[in-house]
Amino acid sequence: QVQLAESGGGSVQPGGSLRLSCSVSGIIFGLYTMGWYRQAPGKQRELVATISSGGGTNYADSVKGRFTISRDNAKNTVYLQMNSLKPEDTAVYYCNAARASLNLYYWGQGTQVTVSS
Repeated sequence: QVQLAESGGGSVQPGGSLRLSCSVSGIIFGLYTMGWYRQAPGKQRELVATISSGGGTNYADSVKGRFTISRDNAKNTVYLQMNSLKPEDTAVYYCNAARASLNLYYWGQGTQVTVSS
C-alpha cells in the first residue's frame, strides 16, 4: 500500500520559515519524481516545486528564491524548506509522487500552512 505522509505545517508570521516533510512508503522512492503542490481556499491546486529522480528541480515563479525542495532517497523522504513566507503562501500543501512513464501518481493527505500576522 502506497502511503505519503506530510508533516511540518502550521501557523507562522509573514517573513517566517517552515520545513515540510513527506515520508513515503510502498513505492521504489528513488524512481519517482517528487513534488509539492498547494491549494488555497477557492483556488485550484497548483504546482509549487518538483524534484526528479536525478535531483533536477523545478519551481513555480511565485516561490523561486524562497522555497527549496530536496530529497533523501535513503530515508524515502522529500522536503520543502519555505523561507520568507507571505500571506499568499497560505494553503494546504500536498506531497505528490509521480512516475509519468507508467501513469502512476500518488498523493498525500495534505498539511495546512497558514501565514498571518
